[in-house]
Amino acid sequence: MLKVLKYLSICFISACLLFACHAWTPTEFKRPPLKVQFTSFVGEYSGIIAQEKGFFKAQGVDVELIHKLSPQLERANFSAGKYDGMSLSLGSFIILSATNSDIQSVIIIDESTGADVVVAQSQIKTVADLKGKKLGANLGGFSEVFATEMLKTANLTSDDVNLVKSEASEIPQRLKNNTIQAGHTWEPYLSEAIKSGGHILFTSKQTPGLILDLIVFRGEIIRDRPEDVRAFVRGWLQAVNYWKANVQEGNTIISKVLKIPSHTISLEGVNLTDLGENQKFFQSSNPNSIYKTAKIYADFFIRSGNMTRIPELKSLFNSSFLNSHS
Repeated sequence: MLKVLKYLSICFISACLLFACHAWTPTEFKRPPLKVQFTSFVGEYSGIIAQEKGFFKAQGVDVELIHKLSPQLERANFSAGKYDGMSLSLGSFIILSATNSDIQSVIIIDESTGADVVVAQSQIKTVADLKGKKLGANLGGFSEVFATEMLKTANLTSDDVNLVKSEASEIPQRLKNNTIQAGHTWEPYLSEAIKSGGHILFTSKQTPGLILDLIVFRGEIIRDRPEDVRAFVRGWLQAVNYWKANVQEGNTIISKVLKIPSHTISLEGVNLTDLGENQKFFQSSNPNSIYKTAKIYADFFIRSGNMTRIPELKSLFNSSFLNSHS
């Protein structure tokens, strides 16, 4: 009897062990969610829709979106491996690549097509009128590049104006108290500046392809989890198409998640770039190709002393994930 019991208990233990092994196998190999950080520009919100509508899941990837407001600090966290991916403006991406070359952009998520503006006091009627005047811009980043490209249209350079370091949020007040005569800003600050007598002098509609936002992943994620990155890109593009077709519903989803009023979410002057537009940007023959624009930024950062050498631009962009058949 004892022998039988001993035999049964061994069988029972073995069965339990087998069952336990079997039960735990799937979770053991389950990949952690892709951690992707974003800030508070409307063009980045397609990710929220992809998450809430289950598009990432449907494509086969778990995503954890992390909403933070301080891009400066988050870039350091990203480089330290705290996040797998993050949204960055093209300018910030180029600067980051100078200290962390093992990162790649896999998708362009939006283009500013009028959302970025230079707003001016009423006596400044044309860009040429800015000569000798004070122009507010966030120096050292895409804001200064945008201001420089604007000045070029009137055959001016930054030496012809007095550049004043200003955040977009400070522009309305500075125009009011005359510490600047024009400045680069966007909504909601633009409306504020117009209310107090400012007018739009120049917009990003006049600089196609210059102001872009991207999703960037760390090199090891791209190497170790290519299928997850591809699924992320597909889910994101699905959300772009959905939001464009259902603007109100998309805005409602975002307003609920971010706890912000729905009427403050506007895609005016922002183009959410779809698959076809992405493929165009990644064609080097396109006059507004991302490689040409990246070179404008890199040259600018070298001149301004923010970078000491131009990175290998081709290696920073990986458009292979846009091709769902590869």
